[in-house]
Amino acid sequence: MIILPTTVLLIESNPADAQLIQNALVNAQGFFNTTWVTSLGESLGVLSENSVDVILLDLTLPDGVGLDAFDTVLAAAPHALILVLSAGIDDELMRESMRRGAHDYFAKGHIDAHWLPRALNYIIERKVSRAALLDSDERFRAMSDASPLGIFVSDVQGNCIYTNAAYHAISGQTLAETLGTNWTGAIHPEDRQQAILAWGDAVRSQTPFIAELRFLRKDKSVVWTRLNATAIRDIHDPKKSQGYVQIVEDISDRKNLELVLRVSEEIIFDQYERAEVTLNSIGDGVLTTNLESKVSYLNPAAESITGWLMKDAVGLPLEEIFRLIDAETRMPFRNPIKGAMKSDTTATLPNNCLLVRRDGTELPIEDSIAPIHNRNSDVTGAVIVFHDVSETHAMAQKMLHMAQHDFLTGLANRSLLTERLTRAIGLAARKKKQVSLLFIDLDNFKQINDSLGHAVGDKLLQSVAKRLQESVRVTDTVCRQGGDEFVVLLTEIELRNDAAQVAEKLLIAFALPHVIHECELLISLSIGISVFPDDCVDVESAFQHADDAMYQAKKAGKNTYKFYNMDNFAPHTSTEHRAL
Repeated sequence: MIILPTTVLLIESNPADAQLIQNALVNAQGFFNTTWVTSLGESLGVLSENSVDVILLDLTLPDGVGLDAFDTVLAAAPHALILVLSAGIDDELMRESMRRGAHDYFAKGHIDAHWLPRALNYIIERKVSRAALLDSDERFRAMSDASPLGIFVSDVQGNCIYTNAAYHAISGQTLAETLGTNWTGAIHPEDRQQAILAWGDAVRSQTPFIAELRFLRKDKSVVWTRLNATAIRDIHDPKKSQGYVQIVEDISDRKNLELVLRVSEEIIFDQYERAEVTLNSIGDGVLTTNLESKVSYLNPAAESITGWLMKDAVGLPLEEIFRLIDAETRMPFRNPIKGAMKSDTTATLPNNCLLVRRDGTELPIEDSIAPIHNRNSDVTGAVIVFHDVSETHAMAQKMLHMAQHDFLTGLANRSLLTERLTRAIGLAARKKKQVSLLFIDLDNFKQINDSLGHAVGDKLLQSVAKRLQESVRVTDTVCRQGGDEFVVLLTEIELRNDAAQVAEKLLIAFALPHVIHECELLISLSIGISVFPDDCVDVESAFQHADDAMYQAKKAGKNTYKFYNMDNFAPHTSTEHRAL
């Protein structure tokens, strides 16, 4: 595979300084292709005909000085990485050039063949990482803007840091108007205090916040919404919150329907055709029963959701048409309308309710149940207004998955691993079992990544993740810690030697090459092992001791594993760790 060198344009009028810089880059194993010019005019000629990756710019040129020279080069090469060469005479000039778009500045007197190529590589990698982060952010925004559900992301204080297009349509606000505002800002003043109290209850009980509230727009129009909020947990401490994600759904149609259904029976008789048009056109299902809980009516939406046609369902018991089960226990719910008719009050179903359709498939639903009265105010039956919330649940699950998994490999991230390790340690303590943590570092991954490029490096990380998952039990957890570090959680093992067997299995599995873009790449593992309760007492010490053991495996020559042994470990710095 051909590795293209980094193209460098050196704009320096001093031949001695230019020679020093060129010598430093020539000695960097051929990874830099340098062109030297001595004036601003020459540089503009080169840039008009060629694309360069890096520009080293002296701000004391014969035909261009200071910020004017910098602005001219930036306009000619807006996508290049510009580094200013400083003679150490004007620090404020250097800082102002960075404010205008320079990526860094170098002091000429400190340039040498060892330091300069490494500094350039570091700055280039930093720019690539920032670009990848911006690209990831753009993908997230595009996905959320395509959602029909409003999304409001806030910090810990509840102040907005992001809203999507659907939220703007629901609230009548622009992104600029929402940023920095509190999450209660769009709520109708009459509903605001109720929302704040409900929010406080949810935070104290650590339960999801769910509420139906009105939004008041700038044009004084009112929109009924359903709010569903959850905390964004700190990856280092799951008990702490970094902010909140709020899903906002426009439920104005359903609220309007509920209003229609609450009017008196006599008005419904007078306006029967209009009500029927409404019932036939809305997206919510409407089902009515008589006092014996036998079905008397389904609107088209109810037919679609339940899978029952009205002609087949009328006269059958409600339990046969409207079968409800608990999503967690799988136990059936009791007839939901009997209580509403007996108490003559409205009611709702729990949030984890599933409707079993006629064909046996299941849908998560939410509903509202109310008694039906005749003109004498006697209860004559009940009405159920319900709708499919699969999309809302799917969006919540997708957001949760993104928060708990690595984007590149799809593996669990540190936050999810910490949660599972906490649970595994508690379970092992009760059952007198053991839990093991394998801290894995890819040997010499940086050399492959630097020589073959980030695209190959990413494919290799994905192949490594797949092979790790194939080498452990389905009950174990494989996590990407970050960069080229992975962690494997082995739950409920009987013996310390069980962890050693898994480590040996991984070393054997990675003796085979990875085929990336028709190239065979070999990469070995350095594995550190800590075992609860022998080596650690909690989550923090489990991570630390596995990391220490992995450090010893690196020192032992790599491609091996080491158990944590307190007597064999000396404190080490992060710099030493990275050097290995």
